[in-house]
Amino acid sequence: MKKLRVTVDGKSYEVEVEILEEIGGASSAPAAARPARPAAAAAAAPAPAAAAPKPIAGDGEVPSPLSAVVVSVEVKPGDQVNEGDQLITLEAMKMNTLVTAPASGTVGEILVGAGDAVEEGQALLKLS
Repeated sequence: MKKLRVTVDGKSYEVEVEILEEIGGASSAPAAARPARPAAAAAAAPAPAAAAPKPIAGDGEVPSPLSAVVVSVEVKPGDQVNEGDQLITLEAMKMNTLVTAPASGTVGEILVGAGDAVEEGQALLKLS
C-alpha cells in the first residue's frame, strides 16, 4: 500500500493506493526504503487556469455553453452591454448558468425566449 495526497479543487485528501505492478514489471520498493517527500511539495501543484470567454463569432452570435432551458433574458434589443454583463440565465439539471457578454457591444436580435430549450452551441442572441 502506498499513501498519497490528492488535491481536488484546492482541497487535499490522503488516500492509500495498492500498487499491483510498476511500469516495466518491477515491483514497488517498501515505503520505508524510499525517502519521504515533503507534504508541501505535493500540495504545491499550480491551479488550473480559468477558461477564457468564447469570442463572439463574426456574425456577433453569442452561443449557449450547454444544452438547457432559458429561464430569463435580462437584455432587450438596443441595450448597450459591457464585457461580463449578464445576458441570459439558463437552467440545466436544476443548476442555473449565467450567460455573459463575451465583449462590449449593442444587443441586436434576441433569438430565444424564456422557456425555450436550447442546445450547446446554439445562438442565443446577436451582439454588434
